[in-house]
Amino acid sequence: MNVQELIEKTGWTCIAAKEHLDRTVGGAYCGDLLSWVMGNGEPEQAWITVQVHMNVIAVAVLREFSCIVIADNASVPEEVLARAEEEGIPLLESGIPVFETAKKLVELGI
Repeated sequence: MNVQELIEKTGWTCIAAKEHLDRTVGGAYCGDLLSWVMGNGEPEQAWITVQVHMNVIAVAVLREFSCIVIADNASVPEEVLARAEEEGIPLLESGIPVFETAKKLVELGI
């Protein structure tokens, strides 16, 4: 499945880097402690988090995540959206808690 298909199947909203929705989603990772995510995330995962600061984009680039899913209605600052655009990291808003967001991915076989 790619990020575009994930959006279509979940109804989540892409708020940055819409031109990169062809990336493969081969798994998922949930976490908010950036050092832990850096050490344990894998390429092509969708990263579910409520963190919305600039370092989130850096970690996503470093770990080669397919996208970042912002859960629980966390508000993303404009400068973070701009950095996601620059780096080509799709940001998706799920609007539901992390657990429910992860559950959706499991239901889709991710």
